[in-house]
Amino acid sequence: MAAPSPGPREVLACSPEVRRKAAASSSNRRGLLWRLRDKHLRLGLFEIGPGHELHGLTCMMQAGLWAATQVAMDHPPMGPPSEEDFVEVLTQVHEGFELGTLAGPAFARLRHSLGLSEEDYQAALGPGSPYLQFLSTSKSKASFFLSHDQRFFLKTQRRQEVQALLAHLPRYVQHLQRHPHSLLARLLGMHSLRVAQGKKKYFIVMHSVFYPPGRICERYDIKGCEVSRWVEPAPEGSSLVLVLKDLNFQGKTIQLGPQRNWLLRQMELDTTFLRELNILDYSLLMAFQGLHEDERGPGSSLIFRTARSVQGTPNLQEPGAQNLRLLPDIPNALHILDGPEQRYFLGLVDLTTVYGLRKRLEHLWKMLRYPGRTFSTVSPTCYAHRLCQWVEAHTE
Repeated sequence: MAAPSPGPREVLACSPEVRRKAAASSSNRRGLLWRLRDKHLRLGLFEIGPGHELHGLTCMMQAGLWAATQVAMDHPPMGPPSEEDFVEVLTQVHEGFELGTLAGPAFARLRHSLGLSEEDYQAALGPGSPYLQFLSTSKSKASFFLSHDQRFFLKTQRRQEVQALLAHLPRYVQHLQRHPHSLLARLLGMHSLRVAQGKKKYFIVMHSVFYPPGRICERYDIKGCEVSRWVEPAPEGSSLVLVLKDLNFQGKTIQLGPQRNWLLRQMELDTTFLRELNILDYSLLMAFQGLHEDERGPGSSLIFRTARSVQGTPNLQEPGAQNLRLLPDIPNALHILDGPEQRYFLGLVDLTTVYGLRKRLEHLWKMLRYPGRTFSTVSPTCYAHRLCQWVEAHTE
């Protein structure tokens, strides 16, 4: 697929006055209690303030996203979706940089389908409060950021990864429409950023799987293999937020009770979809959060006000085929699943690696390098089957 070409619209946006208004709008939404809670929840993350090497980049991202979201608010997609929605490129010229919005109408429709208001999206990602840097244990050279409220996750991408996501975007949207409680990470936006006449950088915006982060005690990135799948845990008492890996999970079990059948079925549906797209090397993100006594059992907690029962596939009547999870009356409960004693945050992320020639050669090399051991670079069919097996073996 060719690199995204410039679209038909070019906008001069986000003057200093607009930036001041955006910052004021965002700041006015935050009260003292919000700031105190936020300070508590941010332990282990790093605020990107003045003097940070990424401060200039993230300020440009914030200003650009504020203006891009304003376009979606001023010109919301009308009528049924079209092929043009998935190929449109909007370039907005700012002071010192330009920001491209890829497939903007398609992502605006997707945000709307998730019940996410453009005003909330703009306030969280625009100027007002600095982004947080997350130091990932991934081997990727990507940079990882969180919005200040930790609701949205931003990740830099290579051009080839963006091309893969754009190519699969229509089928991705169809899959989410058919399976509203899919475990796939919710992509919310895709952008390019160019400073002066430099090379374009690309980044995506998605829901953070680990939201809301309060009381989360453990985080894992699971691929279902063993090579390079160990992370040295943080020292006792450290506030550093680490995402551990497969070998760190040995001896642990996910206790889901009657929810287990639904999870196994949804894993099968989602990994089959990724296999059909010839994708591998994705991860199952998991986090644990202990339930309070008043949160155990249906209807026992004040924060659980709405119970939704969503079928994973049409015409499945068995109790195990339905997701009976209770969704908290808070934003972004898509990735939350409650067991008898623990709350689990679950999501499939990193959906960009295609099994092409380079990965096939890497597979052959690793077979020679790691005989008898399991590693991540295998065929999409094997990868999907192995990850589903891991979930089945580690859930009760």
